[in-house]
Amino acid sequence: MKKAFPILGILTAILLSYALYMALVVAPTEQTMGDVQRIFYYHVPSAWTAFILFTINFVASILYLAMRKPAADIVALVSAEVGVVFCTIVLVTGPIWARPVWGIWWTWDMRLTSTLVLWLIYVSYLMLRRFSASGQTPLLAAALAVLGALCVPFVYFSIWFLRTQHPQPVMGGGGSIDPRMLHVLLINWLAFSCFAFLVCWSRYRLGKLQREVEQAQALESLTQAPRSMR
Repeated sequence: MKKAFPILGILTAILLSYALYMALVVAPTEQTMGDVQRIFYYHVPSAWTAFILFTINFVASILYLAMRKPAADIVALVSAEVGVVFCTIVLVTGPIWARPVWGIWWTWDMRLTSTLVLWLIYVSYLMLRRFSASGQTPLLAAALAVLGALCVPFVYFSIWFLRTQHPQPVMGGGGSIDPRMLHVLLINWLAFSCFAFLVCWSRYRLGKLQREVEQAQALESLTQAPRSMR
């Protein structure tokens, strides 16, 4: 598997470059918004990738609560870390897109507000994992992750059932999209997903090594304790 990582890394870099070319050059210019609409090819795939990662975090957290497997806990942590990165991209690219289109950087729209709440929940999750030294931290974090996951479908469906300033979904829900734009959108989503997978894979390996080092240090401290008492 270690030999496959550099190969996948190169293929992902090529795919990201191709997706960038498709988004900036090949995709047709939107008639109303112009070139600023091209942020769409990064804003939407980042949101979809974040939703997938938060869903993985939810499943891994449920598995950890049920089975107490360290591997599930590591997957939950890794998916939350990378998911927060992509959700941050969503929150940054959204206002950049909104400013020339809506005339404002931010509005307390239901989709925007719920996305911010989702981001805050998972940032809180990471802060809990980072700064809490309690032995119950993984359990508390898993419970918080389950709560955060409930926010994901609300964020996604908020523009389907509520009147918001945010545009309607481009697929379903009365929305529409040029087939050429959809093609570029899916290519970018594939590229982002591959990149997220590589980052998660690398971070999982690091997290596993950290757990092994911590276990070895704990075992060493236990074996040295009786000697120090002599």
